[in-house]
Amino acid sequence: MFAAVDLGSNSFRLHIGSHDGQTMRVLKSAREPIRLGAGLDNKGCLTPEAMDRAVSCLQRFKELLASYDDIEVRCVATNTVRIAKNAAEFLPMAEAALGHPIEVISGEEEGRLIYLGVSHTLAIPTERRLVIDIGGGSTEIILGRGHEIAKVESFGMGTVKHSSVYFPDGVITAAGFDSAVLSVRSILEDAKSGFQPEFWRNAYGSSGTVRAISDALLKNGFGDAEVSLPKLLALRDYCIQKGRIDALNLAGIKPERVAMVIGGLSILIGLFQELNIQVMQPIEAGLRMGVMWDLQLRSSKRDRRDQAVHDFLDLFRADMARAKSAAELAQLIFTQLKPTNEQLQRYVYWSGLMHEVGLAVSHTGFHKHSSYLVEHADIVGFTTREQKLMSRLVLSQKGNLRKLGDALGDPDFTKAVLALRLAVTFMHTKIVLDVSDIRIKMKRGIELELTQSWVDLHPTVAYWLQKEIEVWREVGVDFVVRANPS
Repeated sequence: MFAAVDLGSNSFRLHIGSHDGQTMRVLKSAREPIRLGAGLDNKGCLTPEAMDRAVSCLQRFKELLASYDDIEVRCVATNTVRIAKNAAEFLPMAEAALGHPIEVISGEEEGRLIYLGVSHTLAIPTERRLVIDIGGGSTEIILGRGHEIAKVESFGMGTVKHSSVYFPDGVITAAGFDSAVLSVRSILEDAKSGFQPEFWRNAYGSSGTVRAISDALLKNGFGDAEVSLPKLLALRDYCIQKGRIDALNLAGIKPERVAMVIGGLSILIGLFQELNIQVMQPIEAGLRMGVMWDLQLRSSKRDRRDQAVHDFLDLFRADMARAKSAAELAQLIFTQLKPTNEQLQRYVYWSGLMHEVGLAVSHTGFHKHSSYLVEHADIVGFTTREQKLMSRLVLSQKGNLRKLGDALGDPDFTKAVLALRLAVTFMHTKIVLDVSDIRIKMKRGIELELTQSWVDLHPTVAYWLQKEIEVWREVGVDFVVRANPS
């Protein structure tokens, strides 16, 4: 069982589903119109009222999730939480209410997950397609073929802002529509060349916004559910004629969603005009479906993050043999340390692979450059929190440990640091280490046992281990090394 929680700028949504061996089936859905994006004040902070609405909703989602056993949950927050200046205040409250971590994902990661949901729903392996998702706070445009993404861009234009800025007080005018569409075309101007029809065969609209507009076209006499520019312009003219959002009576659209549909309509017209789209098909798949598919792929050992790390290494021309040697050795040592959080093992491995990417910047202080790149690069599939974790591990590979501060209060993180430091030390000194050569454990202190025959083969190891003993002593951790007969 898998669950996806989406903290969108307009609505919070929950999908619970299961994989039947071929497809993902949604068993339960929930949606609440929290309007988080409209809850930003003039300083860019979430208001107490908006945070209260969000927390109450997440408490109800927690109750729903608690009724299912053996369920994997992933919660993602999108544009409004990305830009909220007091997100650090809001997230702990939200996580406590939901009972699960909340990942603030980048626009690019949002686009990847949207495309993942669409591509698995369509299941057309060779189709070249354009996927557009118009959300409350941002719009994602993705170009791909089958399951593979060729290009993804996220733009800070969404239905909430477009509705409030260009149709203030619910007034709909031709000038307002023209300004709204022009703003979209201006934002897309630099990126539009990469998304023209020559690169794709079919266009899909994955968001609730596109599906709502499609329903409005079908149920209000503008034609069938297929979205085209003439139909969108006809709907625009109808809205202008009515003059006010509260005067619109659009069959198939709930009254509380009409404002968002008007904002989305202006964005969609701009997209059609700037990207030369003729026809778009709405599709019942997107971010939440993508999140569930991502969980399923991870559970079946087809984690997209593995490929992303290798792409990252290629980008910075890292030495793959050295990277793999450090990663495998760090994983071996970490396993011996018997962490309680086994999920950390993957991050130890990935950190080992990426520990030298900073050499592309400078050999001096390369671990600092590596740490910066790991934290700030767009590494597909990873959240900001995951990249910060790996960044700290990479930073810890050499030098003093005082820079890690309170992080060493987490025993499992400390074991991860120890594993990576020893792995990098042995790899850099070209010491070949077999699992039978080492025994290590960490409780109140560190105890490392090595076979005497191995120590005799590597006389310089004593020097490097003495340095390590001194580094750990500086942070109050005893480090004892013993050489035992073979």
